[in-house]
Amino acid sequence: MAYCGQGQKVQKVMVQPINLIFRYLENRSRIQVSFSEQVNTWMEGCVIGFDECTNLVLDAAEEIHSKTKSRKQLGRIMLEGDNITLLQSVSNWK
Repeated sequence: MAYCGQGQKVQKVMVQPINLIFRYLENRSRIQVSFSEQVNTWMEGCVIGFDECTNLVLDAAEEIHSKTKSRKQLGRIMLEGDNITLLQSVSNWK
């Protein structure tokens, strides 16, 4: 248990990955997905579906290349969970 100023207790709770993905789905959040074997490429899109293997369905997906900063519009895609390394929310998007 951690403590915050003036005697307030802050409880740290572990969040299961599947719960975080479900939160992205519920909030219609735009996320960024990084891959294990494609370090210079990532995807952005809105989660519209997923399963227990972390396979994701993204809507309005874009493929982004970090070296050239180019974006390729893909539309609706499915990503295999075995290749996903990182999921994070994108705060500023179009």
